[in-house]
Amino acid sequence: LAKVARKAGLKVVYATLLLYYALNSPQISTKDKGIIYGALGYFILPFDFIHDYLPFAGFTDDFAALAWAISKVVRNITPEVKLCAREKVAQWFTLSEGDRSLFEKIEKGK
Repeated sequence: LAKVARKAGLKVVYATLLLYYALNSPQISTKDKGIIYGALGYFILPFDFIHDYLPFAGFTDDFAALAWAISKVVRNITPEVKLCAREKVAQWFTLSEGDRSLFEKIEKGK
């Protein structure tokens, strides 16, 4: 169970960081900024469709919103954005070899 919880946490944190760092992209449009702010706002607001305190299910809706936003602004997820997000995740989590494939799925908005 701890392994599954860690993966869910890693997914949400990495998706959030991708969007956060994409906001600094010089070519990002106002529309894309709005999409990102909406997804990040939903993530931090205490009002969710599925309450965050529910084990395993609590961040499902948050991740869905983040993944949707990533799929909409994927052209702004540059190699530099990915690197910044991965470095920050590496500071916060102990990463395994399997995490690379997880990162790639998230970067595609899946």
